[in-house]
Amino acid sequence: MNSSYENKITIKTWAEEDRPREKLSIQGRRALSDAELVAILIGSGSTTESAVDLSKRILNSCKNDLNALAKLSIQDLSKFKGIGEAKAISIIAALELGRRRKESDFNELEKIFTSKDIYNLLAPNFLDLPHEEFWIVMLNRANKVIEKMLISQGGLSGTVADPKIIFKAAVSHQAVNVILAHNHPSGNLKPSDADINLTKKLVAGAKILDLAIIDHVIFTDKGYFSFADECLL
Repeated sequence: MNSSYENKITIKTWAEEDRPREKLSIQGRRALSDAELVAILIGSGSTTESAVDLSKRILNSCKNDLNALAKLSIQDLSKFKGIGEAKAISIIAALELGRRRKESDFNELEKIFTSKDIYNLLAPNFLDLPHEEFWIVMLNRANKVIEKMLISQGGLSGTVADPKIIFKAAVSHQAVNVILAHNHPSGNLKPSDADINLTKKLVAGAKILDLAIIDHVIFTDKGYFSFADECLL
C-alpha cells in the first residue's frame, strides 16, 4: 500500500486549477512552468509518473535549458519511458515553431549597421543547431539586406565554405557588401585558425571583384563574436 506507484499523484486527481490545461485556461499561458507546457504537448505520462513528472525529468536531463531540449532528436526523446515517436515529434514541432516565430520577427530588419543587427538577423537560423552551418548576408550599397543564404553545413567541428559559391552568389545578386557568418555548436566563441585564414582569403578575393566583406560573425546559443568589432578584418 505504500509503494511509490500508489503514492504518485496523477494529473486527473489534482485540483482543477493545478492541471496544466485547466491552469492555462484559467490563469493564462504565462502562469505555467516549462514542465507544465511540455506536459500539455505530450498529453500523458507513463504508468508510473504523470505527464508533468515526466516533463520535469526530461527537462532536468537538459539542465532545464530549453535550447538544449530543442537539440534533442526523436531518438533522444524516445529514450524516456512514456515518450514514443508521436510525443517526441510534438515536442520537436512546438520548439521549431518557436524558433520560426523568432525568425519571422527578425525578417523585418531592413538595414545592417552593427554586429548586433547581424546577430538579430541570423540568430534564429543558428539557434539550437547541433552542427555547423555557414551563411552569408548580401547587402546593397546602402547596407540594405538583399538576401541571406546558406552556403554549407557540416558536422560538430566544422563545415566547408567554398569561396567560388560565395562570390558567385554575391555577384548574381548584385551585392556590394557581404557578411560572413557561421556557428560553433561547442559554445566556444573564439575563432579558430581556420576561421581566421578563411576570412583573410575571402576578404582578399572580394577586393578583386569590387566587393567588401564587412564582417564575419561567429554564433553560439549564448552570444556572438564579430571580426569587425575586434578589428580582425
